[in-house]
Formats: sequence, structure tokens, C-alpha cells
Amino acid sequence: MNKKSLALLTASALSLSLGMTGCGGNGTAKEPGTADKGVVNVYNWGVYIDESVLEDFTAETGIKVNYDIYESNESMYGVLKNDGASYDVVIPSDYMISRMIEEDMLEPLNFDNIPNFEDVDPVLKNPAYDPENLYSVPYMWGLLGIIYNTTMVEETPTSWDIMFDEDYAGQILMFNNSRDAIGVALKELGYSYNTTDPDQIKEAVDLLIQQKPLVQSYVMDEIFEKMQAGSAAIGAYYYGDFLTMQEVNTDLAFALPEEGTNLYVDAMCIPKNAENKENAEIFINYMCSTAAGLKNCEEIWYSSPLLSVREALDPEVSGDPYAYPDRSILAQCESFQNLPSDILALYDSEWTRLMLAAS
Repeated sequence: MNKKSLALLTASALSLSLGMTGCGGNGTAKEPGTADKGVVNVYNWGVYIDESVLEDFTAETGIKVNYDIYESNESMYGVLKNDGASYDVVIPSDYMISRMIEEDMLEPLNFDNIPNFEDVDPVLKNPAYDPENLYSVPYMWGLLGIIYNTTMVEETPTSWDIMFDEDYAGQILMFNNSRDAIGVALKELGYSYNTTDPDQIKEAVDLLIQQKPLVQSYVMDEIFEKMQAGSAAIGAYYYGDFLTMQEVNTDLAFALPEEGTNLYVDAMCIPKNAENKENAEIFINYMCSTAAGLKNCEEIWYSSPLLSVREALDPEVSGDPYAYPDRSILAQCESFQNLPSDILALYDSEWTRLMLAAS
């Protein structure tokens, strides 16, 4: 499969932003002969779509797309909750969807406008984070693991231990968000991602403070450039993104730690009081079409929830055990859950403690 390098993605994203970014923007140019049917304001993760899908959507529906990106669930939540930004479609992860439902931040979906939902794998329907499947439609899913440079790391990592190994001081990349970073430390200590024991969470942050002098940088999308360029040896990140990085740097490899790792689902939702709800549902339905789903899957390499897309993929891809894991791999995985408000507050204060600690 031919995929863009991150540099091309970045350049394309810049071009895209000139015509498609910002909820108050002018949107994309209308295709000749296409009726103008309004706009849809979409807020998605960075490096997480085949941008031509947005153009295809406008050409087919006449709906212009204003497209913005974020780097973490927490930053997206803050923009919606605190900044009062208005979007029609957002794509949070499982635990954040649960939190937004609990805080009445999402609109129930009209599935009459989303008939392509039928193609979603039944295993991914009625999930724990949205048990009645009222608010979300899966977009992509996958595994978290350790990405490492085989020219800089001699042996295949088998444990989260390597993220805390002094032999790699200055060569380790760590998540720049509290849930994922503290989650790595919790797993290293043998605890659940979803512990509500304050002592365990503080112990995890104590471990991260000990690790801090070894960390080259706390990153999100910046990990692409660093790992592709060989300027870091190790980082924790998502398998779909690893495949993108490996295409640029074939020295990169991926490992699942024996202590267990995160299995996540990112799903499309409509924020409360969205200005273009029907257009949002049309957009969600389009993203669940085989054509759009296949384009996205072949561009960003994440695992598709659509059965028709899996059938259409090259068998080497659909048979990849990390892209579509079997029960033995799934048994090593745990999904993030929404946490009680007092534990979320503790995460915030402990993250601040980590960031202010001397390195």
C-alpha cells in the first residue's frame, strides 16, 4: 500500500487548514454542480484520516467540512468543556465518551440517518462505555505497545521495564497526557489502568518522577518525527501509528509488554447542542461506508470496525495479529474506563506534580 510520509501529511494538513479549519471558517470550495447543503464541523485526532475522504464527502453530499485536530482526549475535552467551542462531530476514546455521556455533553444519535452502522462488527456494538449504543459509532480501534529502534535496542522488549531502563537515558519518549503516562506506570507496577486506589496512583507518579531524568521528551504526535528520524530509541504509542512510522523507518519494531496493555476504541459522537446535527449524522454514516473506511484504513493503518473493510483488505493486513488480535492477545489487554470525579481530580494534581518535578 502507498502511504504518505509524515512530512507529506503535515504539508497536506497545512493546505487543508487553509480551506477547511475552524468552525467559523469558509469551508472547502464547492465542487462544480454540487448543491450547497451547509457545513459540518469536525474535531479529530491528528494524523488520523485520509484527507481525500473529506473532499469525497463534500463532492458526494454538498456539505462542506471544517476540520480541526487535537492531540489528546483531555485537550479535546477541555476545548469543549471549558472553551465553549462548537463542533458537530468529535472522535473521543472509550473512557472519555463515558465521561462525556455522564456529564451530558453528547447528543443521542438518530440511527435512521446512519444505516451504515449495520456494517460495524457486533463485538464493538453496545460497548461498556456506551452500553445502549445511543451516543457513539466506532471509528477505529487498536492496541498500545512499545515502539523501538532495532539499531539502538539489541533485544526485543518484553516488558514495560524498558521504559524505565537507565541504559536508554535520553532516548525514551513518554506520553504527554496523564491517563496514558500514568497508565504505563500502573502496568509496570502490576496495577489496573482503572484503579481507584489513590496510593497506587501516587506510587505510579512517584515512578514517573524517578523516570523523568531518563525521558528525552513528553510527546504526542511529535513521536512520529522523532522515531522516524532515529533520534529516540523507545516510545510507547499505538500500533496503527507504528505501521505509519515503520514505512518511513524500517528499523522500527513493535512489542507488547507482558504486564499487559491498552485496547482502545475511538468513536464518532455529536456534542450537545451541535449546530448541524443532521449533517453530522450524514458525515458519520459516510465514514462508515466501505469506500471511506477502506481509504482511511489503508492510510492510517488503524483497525477498522467495519466488516466490509476487513473483507476488502489485503490478507496480510487483515491477518496481522496486532491489527486484528486473537483471543490470546486480547487476554493481555485492558480498556480504560471512566473514573470517579475525585480520582480524575487526583490525576490532574498528580500530573501537575510530575510536570513540576525536577528532571
